[in-house]
Amino acid sequence: MTTITEIQTREISYLSAISEAITQCMREDDDVFLVGEDVRLGSVFHVYNDLLAEFGERRIVDSPISEAGLMGLGVGAAATGTRPVVDIMFMDFMGIALDQLVNQAAKMKYMFGGKARLPLTVMTMAGAGGSIAAQHSQSLEAWLCHVPGLKVVMPSGPYEAKGLVRSAIREDNPVVVVCNKWSLGIMGPVPEASYDIPLGQAHVVREGSDVSVVALGRMVHEAMAAATILAAEGIDIEILDPRTLSPLDVETLATSVRKTGRGLVVHEAVRFGGIGGEIAAAIQEEAFDWLEAPIMRIGAPFSPVPFSPSLEKAYVPNADTIVQTVRHLHARRV
Repeated sequence: MTTITEIQTREISYLSAISEAITQCMREDDDVFLVGEDVRLGSVFHVYNDLLAEFGERRIVDSPISEAGLMGLGVGAAATGTRPVVDIMFMDFMGIALDQLVNQAAKMKYMFGGKARLPLTVMTMAGAGGSIAAQHSQSLEAWLCHVPGLKVVMPSGPYEAKGLVRSAIREDNPVVVVCNKWSLGIMGPVPEASYDIPLGQAHVVREGSDVSVVALGRMVHEAMAAATILAAEGIDIEILDPRTLSPLDVETLATSVRKTGRGLVVHEAVRFGGIGGEIAAAIQEEAFDWLEAPIMRIGAPFSPVPFSPSLEKAYVPNADTIVQTVRHLHARRV
């Protein structure tokens, strides 16, 4: 069993945590293999460095630049008994593969009366940062959460990255792991031993009494920075990380809002039509009688992600945005 001391003293990066999770799963199960563009070189993000040397070309498979073909390979391989990990380099490219993912992988178990088994894991990188412009910077998780048959997870830090990736690979249904490219260098305590984070369970990152802040992905870190500023003003926020967006652990989120009476949902994706609207609606259905103010949302403007570094910085929600919104929310009454 991993001890508290071990968790506290060993720190690795978000990037290393993803790599370690996949490495462990590949050592544990010969049916697990990785396929994607440039994965033998470690990918453009160097997430898979050193995997080729250990597992060889049979299990680390470079693909042509064809996301549709790549996803189709993954669906077929999963349906016939292996556990493919399919790397879609940027989430923006997911649209090319949606037919295979949405109409085949997500539907197959249902259409075969529960007899089909689809242990498919899709790894992808989302989020802005680094000025790589509108076609390489989007957060499109709301697309995928709308599809029955797909599970969607969004790791916020290194501990979550390792545990959620392991659970995704061991899951017998299709799972999309939405990683954040701007978070790859974040360091955090991660056990060296194998561990899984159950899909569908949210986590209370910070306990508080005044406002419940549901933060997705790297917005958890922005919320923690905001908490320090707000605490100096006497406002105590509770921070929740859903970890899994579909299925969503509504009960944990609603329990928090019942305690604080106020809720705020923060994500990097465009606010309009974002998953934050679904989360806010689900919470209010379970906690309406406890609300002291309307549930609020923070997201990006309804615009493509700017290339300009200064505009991109202004585009993405941050700790200051959260502080300003929480102040407003804390002062409101229904």
